[in-house]
Amino acid sequence: MMQLRKSVLVAAIVASVPAMAQAAEAPEHTFTGNVGIFSNYIFRGVSQTSEKPAVQGGFDYAHASGFYAGVWGSNVSWLSDFTAYTATSLELDVYGGYKGTIGKTDFSYDVGGIYYYYPGDKNTSLSADTTEVYGALSWKWLTAKLSYVTGDYFGINDASGTIYYDLSASYPIGKSGVTLLAHIGSLKMAGTGNGPLDYTDWKVGATYALPKDFVVGAVYSDSDADETLYSPTGKNWVSSQVAIYVQKTF
Repeated sequence: MMQLRKSVLVAAIVASVPAMAQAAEAPEHTFTGNVGIFSNYIFRGVSQTSEKPAVQGGFDYAHASGFYAGVWGSNVSWLSDFTAYTATSLELDVYGGYKGTIGKTDFSYDVGGIYYYYPGDKNTSLSADTTEVYGALSWKWLTAKLSYVTGDYFGINDASGTIYYDLSASYPIGKSGVTLLAHIGSLKMAGTGNGPLDYTDWKVGATYALPKDFVVGAVYSDSDADETLYSPTGKNWVSSQVAIYVQKTF
């Protein structure tokens, strides 16, 4: 430090510390958004767009206390492909929760709920709208999550108690801008006669950070789900799925 023995300079530095610390603090309210173009929308190992492109985006709010809320949307085709809806092309997710760190460790937690909403005209009395509550525990780049269904599950009646287990990793490779992705999940369907719908899915991929908050990525997804239950258009929606995408946050 330059000439710290001078009392005037020392006093100036000491006086500036509180102001600098305050400036470094995170803002109380944070608003962010994201938008992306995907070659395929894959959710829990299942293509939601019959292996066709999707445009997705959302907005998020976060409070310094740890509370957060957001909304996210994507085009979909699976409901009309199954003829469950005469016309619907939108999935809209509304979610909120609370997250934080555990003491001064590398562990963090996230608890909340999400509502999946599908507007449109139905061909049956069944509704694809689904509500879940979830809890997650993370360590650095590794996250374990459990999602619990509180009612019907995407058009399957009496599925309250359905659980989806999820273990995912997002590992950055130094300062290269490359992040490796890995995921494994397991769906355990509740309700009489729903056992054949149980399956396990897995995914690997990578992203690369570009200037101006753009990210490009690619993932490969597969599962052991019964193909006969997920092929209404003649395409296999649950095996050997690939998605390439570009996304921007703001």
